[in-house]
Amino acid sequence: MGTVSRRHLFALAGVGLVASGCAPVTPNPSPSASAGGPPDWAALAGSVGGTLSRPGDATYDTVRLTENPRWDTARPLAVLSAETASDVAVAIGFAARYRVPISLRSGGHSYPGYSAGGAPGTGVKPSLVIDTRRMAQVELAADNTVRVGVGASLAALYDAIGSKGRAIAAGSCATVGIAGLTLGGGVGVLVRAYGLTCDSLVGVEIVTADGTVHSADASTDPDLFWASRGGGGGHVGVVTALTFATRPAPDVTMFSLGWHFAEASAVIRAWQDWAPTADPKLWSTLKLLNGARYPTEPGVFVSGTWIGDPSDLDGQLQSFLTAAGTPKSRGSSTHEYRDAMMIYAGCGSSPASACTTGSGGMLSRESFAGTSHVATTRLDAAGIQTVIDTVKSAKSVPGMIEGGVSLDALGGTVQDIAADATAFPHRDALMTVQYTATFTDGADPDPPSRWVRGFRTALLPQWGTAAYVNYADADIADPSASYFGANAERLEKIARQYDPNGLFTQPQPW
Repeated sequence: MGTVSRRHLFALAGVGLVASGCAPVTPNPSPSASAGGPPDWAALAGSVGGTLSRPGDATYDTVRLTENPRWDTARPLAVLSAETASDVAVAIGFAARYRVPISLRSGGHSYPGYSAGGAPGTGVKPSLVIDTRRMAQVELAADNTVRVGVGASLAALYDAIGSKGRAIAAGSCATVGIAGLTLGGGVGVLVRAYGLTCDSLVGVEIVTADGTVHSADASTDPDLFWASRGGGGGHVGVVTALTFATRPAPDVTMFSLGWHFAEASAVIRAWQDWAPTADPKLWSTLKLLNGARYPTEPGVFVSGTWIGDPSDLDGQLQSFLTAAGTPKSRGSSTHEYRDAMMIYAGCGSSPASACTTGSGGMLSRESFAGTSHVATTRLDAAGIQTVIDTVKSAKSVPGMIEGGVSLDALGGTVQDIAADATAFPHRDALMTVQYTATFTDGADPDPPSRWVRGFRTALLPQWGTAAYVNYADADIADPSASYFGANAERLEKIARQYDPNGLFTQPQPW
């Protein structure tokens, strides 16, 4: 991707925008420069192609919501439903000129609630939310790269490219935005075969704090490109489009196994010995879950994908099942890639347009809390017992619908890339670990939040402090080191270079 697509944008009177090719430009005012009066919201609304919603507007109470009802108390100053990179650049210039805090939103799944634009308890001031969900175009090129608007959901992406026989490795949650997933690395159901989502990224369009729209790749603005491959979102700029290399879409055999909770210790031990070193064409996740959804006993489940010959799956599972013991339930089915991804998303054979929590969608929002580990070692006997005891305790947490832990296998091709080749540092990890709690809407979020954080704390002696930035946790003491390890220093340098005045500062800095 060359420099011909780079545009220099700058604000006039705080909101007007002028585009230039190679001519000198005037940068946007820094956050320290004040316009000398209240923000001119009407001027902003008139300077963008998207829609600006303010408190009292008919659209405000719909567009301000994220995917987590826990943050529905947020009352942002305004929500800009941006439609182009130019809209984003105008909003950045406006925020800088009037010293208005900004929050960035793609899929709306921010665990700490940062994308809500000022929910109590998040540390975010009431903000101008730049919501990019309208920027959802998916365009497959003749060379089989796909350009994806930052607002595209995984369901929309899978439908668009899968129907044309192409695939990328990404996650399983239908409403997650492709941008947030990629910017944090991107762990998904084909990760061991095809790598992280960011490993397929070949170009990114990103608007930096001075209003410049960059087209970055490995040779043009390589630092921005590097930071966009696992460095987390919203620190060096606002991504507006991503370009991925795709692969021929495989048939996917999905499998599921379940055990009585009394077998949990054997299953954990067997899974962690097997899953990270299995054939790279096989990915699996181990989940131990409890709460109101499990009235008789907690659940122990292993599910996964196999993209080899379907008849070979039993052989791939045999050594694991010999060690884990006979499951009480077992099933498998083979599907085309597009259909398998939609099944994972909870949408089955429904059209992608219905695979949403929005108007006319078949999915529901749920209040949730979460945190994480990235594990490079296997649990010992004491660690396994800690997992079992903590999952048992989930039933006693007020409002808990489902609480537990998911261990997602890494290894395979993830390890083929050097730890410093992208911003994602955890290339030698065995698994990502997600501690989660879904709870009754309107219930006090503190008990389930304390429970998931207590789960992580209890396993610090086993797994240390490494964590996955896409499962961000505002209580992690040293997020820079936990999320990015030795790559943190380079990320911080890039952030200072492209955002010297801290326009994109978040409550949890790195």
